[in-house]
Amino acid sequence: MVDFAGSHVVVTGGTGALGRAVIGTLRAANAICHVPNMIAAELEDFPHASDPDVLVVRDVDLADEAAVKRFYQALPPLWASVHLAGGFAMSPIGDTSSDDFIAQFRMNTLSCFLCSAAAIAAFRARGSRGPGGAAGGRIVNVAARPALEPRLGAGMVAYATSKSAVAALTQALAQETTEEEIWVNAVAPSILDTPANRAAMPDADHRRWVLPSDIAEIIAFLASPANRVTRGAVIPVYGGS
Repeated sequence: MVDFAGSHVVVTGGTGALGRAVIGTLRAANAICHVPNMIAAELEDFPHASDPDVLVVRDVDLADEAAVKRFYQALPPLWASVHLAGGFAMSPIGDTSSDDFIAQFRMNTLSCFLCSAAAIAAFRARGSRGPGGAAGGRIVNVAARPALEPRLGAGMVAYATSKSAVAALTQALAQETTEEEIWVNAVAPSILDTPANRAAMPDADHRRWVLPSDIAEIIAFLASPANRVTRGAVIPVYGGS
């Protein structure tokens, strides 16, 4: 059984489609969720707005090192940090400027790096024991299928490269923090079954896509004290696609 026993968990990107599912799963497992937000419009129909154990902090730029440090340093003792925030862009290389390339890295890679660094500092400040006597802490990142199969990144080179960097960051950091029992893992989804993706691809076979709720279950386990041995994994979450 996954049980966070009232432990504190950061969920970046928590107001998005996947984030809402992850927060729902974490709350069902008794986690207290802290959600940095930059897109105010996503809060208008946020289903967890009335939950006193889902704490939203507005106007946090996750690509700003000082802002990220302020957010994490203001938290209660932290058990886990789940990094869902990011962005997607599709364009052939001839239509991709250096600014486009850097923008993908800021949204996907830099935000993940800064939040991981701040989370590890928070774990160390908390001390060596977590819920249920477990040591260390947990980080879960989100890569993407092209990070594991780069040829699928044709036509979206900036996105694929930035997510490949997330996968490499995950594995390198997992090894670096092994002795502290800070387990760092990632999931690598294919296409998520979200309203935005259905609108963008109305003729696709949506039954083959991955439900956010299914990914949320995997993320919750990886972030939980129940995960005692898995580290450095970039787990394919492809469904039937």
